[in-house]
Amino acid sequence: MSLRVKALESLLVEKGLVDPAALDALVDTYENKVGPRNGARVVARAWSDPAYKARLLANAPEAIAELGYRPEQGEHMMVLENTPQVHNMVVCTLCSCYPWPVLGLPPVWYKSAPYRSRAVIDPRGVLREFGLELPDEVEVRVWDSTAELRYLVLPERPAGTEGMSEEELADLVSRDAMVGVAKAGVGVAKL
Repeated sequence: MSLRVKALESLLVEKGLVDPAALDALVDTYENKVGPRNGARVVARAWSDPAYKARLLANAPEAIAELGYRPEQGEHMMVLENTPQVHNMVVCTLCSCYPWPVLGLPPVWYKSAPYRSRAVIDPRGVLREFGLELPDEVEVRVWDSTAELRYLVLPERPAGTEGMSEEELADLVSRDAMVGVAKAGVGVAKL
């Protein structure tokens, strides 16, 4: 696959259709300036700073901008807090609207027709397929992103993480937890 990408890139550059510097800048943006690591830092700050968490829940774009992350496409963002009583998950039923500045590029499954339709019809079933079994008494809320409004889930802070630094807390947060198809916790793959 990487050879195909390189061949296509070389051909586009050779024909003058792509500027290599512009392509490098674009890749740098998505590798270093936007992505799930940004969202994990937002979550970790909210877990460790109650005043920041209140600002985040009241006005997500302003609070997220405090950490230097701004929406690239002008969309408004809203943060949804998971609690022991309520579990939020995000979908875009029309296409794949997704908060790129804090989550990076959307995963293939997020854009797939089965996820987009089943997340609304059978959210608990979809969550089970991701390995997340919630007790019956937990209410599952499904939020449909649009081009104008995108969502970020603030996962529950894992028990036993008191005293951890923001960086250590951020290591517990996955992209999937910020979409709501997983919980944050120990053993999460680093972003």
